[in-house]
Amino acid sequence: MADQAKKRVCIVGSGNWGSAIAKIVGANAMKYNNKFEPRVTMYVYEEIVNGQKLTDIINQLHENVKYLPGHKLPENVVAIPDVVEAAKDADILIFVIPHQFIRTLCATLLDKIKPTAVGLSLIKGFDRGDGTNIELISKIIEKNLRIQCYVLMGANLANEVAEEKFCETTIGCRDKRLAPLMRDLIQTPNFRVVVVDDCESVEVCGALKNIVACAAGFVDGLGYGDNTKAAVIRLGLMEMIRFVDVFFPGGKLATFFESCGIADLITTCYGGRNRRVCEQYVKTGKTIKQLEDELLSGQKLQGPATADEVHGMLKAKNMLEKFPLFTAVHRICTDQIRPADLLDQIRNHPEHVMKVEGAEK
Repeated sequence: MADQAKKRVCIVGSGNWGSAIAKIVGANAMKYNNKFEPRVTMYVYEEIVNGQKLTDIINQLHENVKYLPGHKLPENVVAIPDVVEAAKDADILIFVIPHQFIRTLCATLLDKIKPTAVGLSLIKGFDRGDGTNIELISKIIEKNLRIQCYVLMGANLANEVAEEKFCETTIGCRDKRLAPLMRDLIQTPNFRVVVVDDCESVEVCGALKNIVACAAGFVDGLGYGDNTKAAVIRLGLMEMIRFVDVFFPGGKLATFFESCGIADLITTCYGGRNRRVCEQYVKTGKTIKQLEDELLSGQKLQGPATADEVHGMLKAKNMLEKFPLFTAVHRICTDQIRPADLLDQIRNHPEHVMKVEGAEK
């Protein structure tokens, strides 16, 4: 990207989180109009809401009435139903769509965007890759669009961000020249940004915490209480750290203590859609798909899909027993075991060992 030219920004996605981030990005593009073009495009998957096109509603009312009702978007955010049209002039592409759709989206955008553009992925999840290995979403974007892509993950429940309640987030960006620009685009007095260069750990945390949130939802549905839930969160964090050590070596332990790590894990295990759906899965006996359709107003559930992708990788590497919490969540979501069997699966967790120096395990 040319250093002096104002940067054009496109938000690729317009769900709950995409609309919340559009509120911030639109305001900052106006605030820093010496750095950014004020007009921010937002790709909106066209739907009919109350007899009108969703894009028309957003552009007329400046509100995403379906996915973020009650919150005004800045008037400089323009909803566009054609992703190629929305993205064609952008210097910064902010990706915030369900991770299942990223390959199709990249195929649509290939050779239709600026070769100098950069990406910022807010997408929490993995791609299955070849069936035995998972791929990071940012790497899929880089490979398929031939651009650099960085990541943003954190304890950022969309409605609370939109309500301007104080929270933190983490940007993983190795480009020291670009990092301040990304921070200016995202940061507000109530949405504080920490930039780190440990991009892979930031992104992996954002995906894996949804698996742990499913386990927390099962615990809530079973009425096991806060002590059990705290144990599940701790064991989940340890499996997240181990997963990075095994499959993405070189990560920094300090990254897990940023917003993308322990903070996002706690928030998602006490709020968020994965916990909520999995609690109702226990209480109602309905399928996860039924509950997704009933409770999420068109949003997608990430935890069960991510658990499935991780399970395939762990099974191929013969490492299922080293990740009993991740494995148990997958088996519950695929009806191989009952939610009530969760504790049996993790009682002998590798973390439940003597850690006094020299002690027998």
